[in-house]
Formats: sequence, C-alpha cells, structure tokens
Amino acid sequence: MDSDNRKNRILIVDDNQANCELLEAYLDGIACETAIAQDGQQALEMVSEFQPDLILLDVMMPKLSGFEVCQKLKSDPTTSRIMILMVTALNELGDIERAVDAGTNDFLSKPVNRVELIKRVENMLQLKDVSDENERLRSYIQQMEDSSTNHS
Repeated sequence: MDSDNRKNRILIVDDNQANCELLEAYLDGIACETAIAQDGQQALEMVSEFQPDLILLDVMMPKLSGFEVCQKLKSDPTTSRIMILMVTALNELGDIERAVDAGTNDFLSKPVNRVELIKRVENMLQLKDVSDENERLRSYIQQMEDSSTNHS
C-alpha cells in the first residue's frame, strides 16, 4: 500500500544549471521529489536508481541528445512507461516530429511558462497514475484467468 503514498518523482535533465534551478523552482508547488541530471548519459544512469515517474528532458545536450535519451528509454520495456516531457528551445516542425518519433509524451517550448509547465506536469502524472492502475488491473485479471485455467 505504501506505493500509493509515494511522492511522484520527477527527473530534470538539462546541461544548463540555471534552467534546472528554474524548473525545480516552478515545480515547488507540486508534491514531488526532484533530481537533476546534467546530461543525457547521466540521466540514463540515474533512471534505474531514482525511478522517475516523469522526466523533463532538454533536447540539446552534450554526450546524448534528448532525442537519443527518449528513444533509449522508450525502447526499453523496463523504462518505456516513464512519462517524458521534452523541454526545448527548438520549435521547428522537424524537431517536433523527431521528438514524437523518439517517443516523447509531450513537449514544451522554452522559455517555459510556469503555469503551463505545472498544468502539463500534473496532467502527465495523472495520466501515468491511471495508466499504472490499468496495468495493475490487467495483470491481476491475467493472474485470475491463469489460475482458473490451471484449476479446471
């Protein structure tokens, strides 16, 4: 039951420290734990330990771009359910298509509007909760079906 009481975890990934601090300050009103990664490689390393529900992911970073990080996380079954909100200064149509192709759940343009960020984060966390609950129910139903076929 304590998993229901766990605060949502948000990983902020940006190579610009000021951006990280700003996003963290904006999220202050949301009941969540935050962690910061300075680049894509560090983000991937932190995911298994921190187990974020949502990642605020910058696109333009050293080592691995946000596109590459998103693609790696979404193609791995153990991390594919993490919600990803790409935060980017890029707003060309091609960049948006690349973000969608990489598997992002949503994107937000810089400079980030605090109200818009909070609303999107709340909506994405709510969606993740519903999705997780559906997965638990699906799994439970599957177990029930498996045990009833084993007994007949």
